[in-house]
Amino acid sequence: MEPPFRFGLERVRDLRAHDEEQAKEQFAASLSQRVRGEAMLRAVEDRLRSARRDAGSVHAGPAPVTGATLVSQQVWVERLERSCREAARRLEDFDSQLRIRRDELTDASRRREVLDQLEQRQREAHRRESERRAGAELDEMALRVFTRRRAA
Repeated sequence: MEPPFRFGLERVRDLRAHDEEQAKEQFAASLSQRVRGEAMLRAVEDRLRSARRDAGSVHAGPAPVTGATLVSQQVWVERLERSCREAARRLEDFDSQLRIRRDELTDASRRREVLDQLEQRQREAHRRESERRAGAELDEMALRVFTRRRAA
């Protein structure tokens, strides 16, 4: 009776699979963060366009515009521009983190796949060896039967 196949590095493979799952979760979190950052940037850009449009419509109105109104509108537009630049910078940071997480996930997947391939090769070698031994036992039994019949 042939012993069943046992992969000696199963615990290591399990650890690698766990590492890959963690890398997937971190990648998903980074992707979610990036999507939120992109939405924030779009929202700030929309507010900035609206503020610029509102500033232009005040100048075209029939009523006279005071200096305080112009200054406050300019301050508001500048504040939104800063917010827009900050949101763009944060989005770049999110993109950078996403690339890092993607690379980590790729590496974790490769490390696990290497062990999966090793396990498959060893399993196949075990199967071939089992078949070879079974064939050798059958040949031995056939030889004994032949020898007994010949002697009889």
